[in-house]
Amino acid sequence: MTAAFLSNSARLAARPLTCGGTPTHQWLNARLDASPLDLSDCPEIVVAGAHPDDETLGFGATASQLAAAGVRVQIVSASDGGAAYASQSVLQRYRLERTRRAELHRAARVLGVAAPICLGLPDGEIAGHEQRLADLLTEILAAKPLGTWCAATWRGDGHPDHEAVGRAAAVAAGRTGAVLVEYPVWMWHWARPGDDAVPWQRMSTAPVDVAATERKRLAAQSFRSQFLPPTHDDPPVLPPAVLHRLLAVGEVVFR
Repeated sequence: MTAAFLSNSARLAARPLTCGGTPTHQWLNARLDASPLDLSDCPEIVVAGAHPDDETLGFGATASQLAAAGVRVQIVSASDGGAAYASQSVLQRYRLERTRRAELHRAARVLGVAAPICLGLPDGEIAGHEQRLADLLTEILAAKPLGTWCAATWRGDGHPDHEAVGRAAAVAAGRTGAVLVEYPVWMWHWARPGDDAVPWQRMSTAPVDVAATERKRLAAQSFRSQFLPPTHDDPPVLPPAVLHRLLAVGEVVFR
C-alpha cells in the first residue's frame, strides 16, 4: 500500500490549525518536481469536497480557469459543514449549515462555475456514510460525458472527512471511467517538503493564470463563517496564516 492510500489523520491531529503549521516560505522555497497538469484534456469536471470551502481552497483557481475556458464545472459538497464549531447547539448548527450553503453558492458565482450540489451528509461523520457517498457520486458522474474528470479531496489529506470523500470519489471514478485527480488542502499544514507521507511522484501542478487566482482569492472571502467564530472562546476554523498559505502555494493534484 502506497502513501497515497494511507490516512494522515494522526499527523493533522498532532498539528491543529491553530499551531501555525509549516511556514509558507518553506513551501515557496521548495523545489517540487511536478509536471504541469494538462487541462486541455478535461471536457467536464465534477469537483467534490467534504465541506463548503474545500473546493475553493484546494482547487478554486483551476476550477475557475476551466470554467472561463468553457468547461462545465460542477461542485459537489458532501456535507454542509455544520460541525465546524463543536460548542454550538443543535439550532446553531442548523443555522451554520444554512449559512455555509449560502457561502458556497456565493463562492461558486465568483468562480464562475455552476450552482453547487449539496448532499447533506453529516459533517465529521462522512466516513460512516462513505458507501452512500460513493453511490451518489457514481450517479452524478454516470450522467456526465465520457472522459469527465472528478477532482476530490486527497485520500491522504489528514482530515477524516476529506479522506473519506477521496476514497468515495475513487470508487465512483472506477465505476464510471471518470478521470480522478485528488487535490490536497490540509497537507500544506501538517506536511513538509520531501515528506515521506506525500506521493510526490504522482503530483502535477495546475497551471492557472493571474485572473483565475484572483477569482479564487475573492471566492475564499465568501466563507466568512470560517474566519469569524461565533464566540470569543472559539478559534476561527481558518486562521489568517492558514488562508494565506493556501492562497500562496498554488494548486496541485495527485493522479
